[in-house]
Amino acid sequence: MAVALSQAGAAIALASRDSTKLTDVQNEIRQAGGKAELFVADVRDETNVRRLQSEVSSQFGRVQILINNAGINIRKNLTDFSLEEWRSVIDTNLTSAFLMCREFVPHMKGTGYGRILNMTSIMSHVSLPQRSAYSASKAALLGLIRALALELAPEGITVNGISPGPFGTEMNLPVMQNPEANAQFLASLPVGRWGKVEEIGALAVYLCSEAAGFITGTDVVIDGGWCAR
Repeated sequence: MAVALSQAGAAIALASRDSTKLTDVQNEIRQAGGKAELFVADVRDETNVRRLQSEVSSQFGRVQILINNAGINIRKNLTDFSLEEWRSVIDTNLTSAFLMCREFVPHMKGTGYGRILNMTSIMSHVSLPQRSAYSASKAALLGLIRALALELAPEGITVNGISPGPFGTEMNLPVMQNPEANAQFLASLPVGRWGKVEEIGALAVYLCSEAAGFITGTDVVIDGGWCAR
């Protein structure tokens, strides 16, 4: 998404607890002539998010596109969860989006344009065993999207979700590296393959464009037909 938006002309602020993981993305954007800066922050933490807002503002000025993409998944039966593990998933997947929106929405107000994308999941709509915390966090994120979209619609700010199905990302390596689980996933996908991250990038560019100004308060499922079964 960062690379795709950069190619569309956006300056990119990359934020992570570990900036070294984003160095390759920054270099790719810069080598293509774009602007990208790295910021270290834990978006689960209120103080960190406030500092991040200040640092990004000082380098970029107003922020008019916000993508909340922090996410973790702990796969286990609900009765095996510790409260700490449960809160870790909820704080990373849901509370972080609240904190980031609260800090950056004021940048967008009064400008007539703003785009907020929250990475939801097909686990917002359907679920699987051992996904209780993850599904709960992502379903709650849909509620946040709808309410915030209604709050910000008069400002020309749209708020939407992107619900990926099975994509070849780091989070899905446990499944991809398990031949049996991988085969089950592919057999369940009408398109018969894992999603490509570039496909999400293209969707993000569209949702952030002027052409998508009438789309708000909804969730776009990009899942190879998984939920249509």
